Amino acid sequence: EVPLVESGGGSVQSGGSLRLSCVAFGYASRYCMGWFRQAPDKERELVATLSTDGPTSYADSVKGRFTISRDNAKNTLYLQMDSLKTEDTAMYYCAALYGVWCRFDRVMAVTEFTDWGQGTQVTVSS
Repeated sequence: EVPLVESGGGSVQSGGSLRLSCVAFGYASRYCMGWFRQAPDKERELVATLSTDGPTSYADSVKGRFTISRDNAKNTLYLQMDSLKTEDTAMYYCAALYGVWCRFDRVMAVTEFTDWGQGTQVTVSS
């Protein structure tokens, strides 16, 4: 396992922005990384994924509002969240799957990712 450490969560009002960061203390030439979220009494859901070779994907609920990106020099994955809504309130998790590309022909499952961070809370108030 490669440690993943998230940061950047917090409380904002609806319409605000937050940027989450995830530092991956490891290296692989090929990987898939993603952001997931889990609201109380709901299942963990995929928010966005990014492959080493660049392609990204987003859940329909966040398209146009969230942007996933990475800084290879800092071994850091980001999730820029704009136009936040109350329904975005959840614990956000960074996850990684090493040695393979992300799948873009279907929604990747939570169980496919092998490494997870501890989570960072995002709370959006109206």
